[in-house]
Amino acid sequence: MAQEATINISKPKNKQRFGYIDQFRGFVGVLMLLGHSSYYLNSIWHSLDPFDPVFPSWGQFSLRYVGYLCAPGFLMMAGAMVWWAYNRRIDKGAKDWSARWYLIQRGLFLVLVQMTWVNSSWGGFTRINLWHFGIIACIGISMIFLVFIIRFKWYYRLMIAMAVLIIHPFLLTISYDPEIVWQQVLMQTFVDSGDFNKYPVLPWFALATLGSVMANGWLRIWQTDRERLIKSTLIGVSALVLATAIRMMRGFGNIDIFSEFGSYSFFLDQKYPPSLFMNIWFFGAVVLGVSLFIAIGRVFPWLIKIFSIPGKVPLFFYAVHLAILGILVKRTGFFYREGAVMESLIGVVVMLLIMLPLCQWFYKVKLRSKNYFIRMI
Repeated sequence: MAQEATINISKPKNKQRFGYIDQFRGFVGVLMLLGHSSYYLNSIWHSLDPFDPVFPSWGQFSLRYVGYLCAPGFLMMAGAMVWWAYNRRIDKGAKDWSARWYLIQRGLFLVLVQMTWVNSSWGGFTRINLWHFGIIACIGISMIFLVFIIRFKWYYRLMIAMAVLIIHPFLLTISYDPEIVWQQVLMQTFVDSGDFNKYPVLPWFALATLGSVMANGWLRIWQTDRERLIKSTLIGVSALVLATAIRMMRGFGNIDIFSEFGSYSFFLDQKYPPSLFMNIWFFGAVVLGVSLFIAIGRVFPWLIKIFSIPGKVPLFFYAVHLAILGILVKRTGFFYREGAVMESLIGVVVMLLIMLPLCQWFYKVKLRSKNYFIRMI
């Protein structure tokens, strides 16, 4: 397959970051914090079936579904940053394999963080839980897969992503016994969702690849915010139209049925694992989300500047806030699942008051540090 020539994407020394990317990543991180706050403080989780779309109030509905943007957002931003980091290193004179190896190490580090820190932090480190493959590990493996196609031209990467998304629904028809360990691990790591893993790699790798495709426009080809805004909006809207067409077919690309167009059930197809409709829909939603942050940044930059703080150190923000909630709430039993919507929102505010200064501190540490592990976080 033809490969993409290395391109010069160097920036002036005073502009090494892309504000709207940091801000959108930070926004997605805060949405994830909202979901985690609800998980620890909201009494609805005593009876909530994660696969049941019915909720007793709009507040509880919003708490549950506002976080659906998080996984697509994380994966697409990770894909965009893999593309950027690879080309940035090549631009600075690194050899091809050296640039790839750094990103592979980063992906393996994310798997390690998931299997050790993240898994155990859910319970406040009351026990070490190595037997789970979650969203952070999924991002890590997706990054590693993406490394091997990162030099391909953007339209080849687009074709690969779409091919994976189209093939995935057929793979879901493969029957397996989740009680047989190797079958459970193989299928739930890459294809299906279950107790071992809710985030199968293949469909999420496709979204990471689509993020790398969008990076060509966001970070290189489109030279102005106006161009980024217009073209991203067109792509995002087109994706929503395509997703709607897939949903209307009521067959391939859908997992759950719906009653009629525009109904409650129309928008609630399956996320664990994601259907083709959900993947295309949230690709469009993420692209439009980035467009929105570009637009706000042009008019009211002060309004979204705060999201840059967690957005510059997203892994630190994710890992530390989850550990704090696990220790202070789950391990001690303090107000564990005794509240509702308001208590969940208060939890978010309290955690942001803790996490924002910590993120600012760690970002400064990371800029100065030469330590391998700190640079990986």
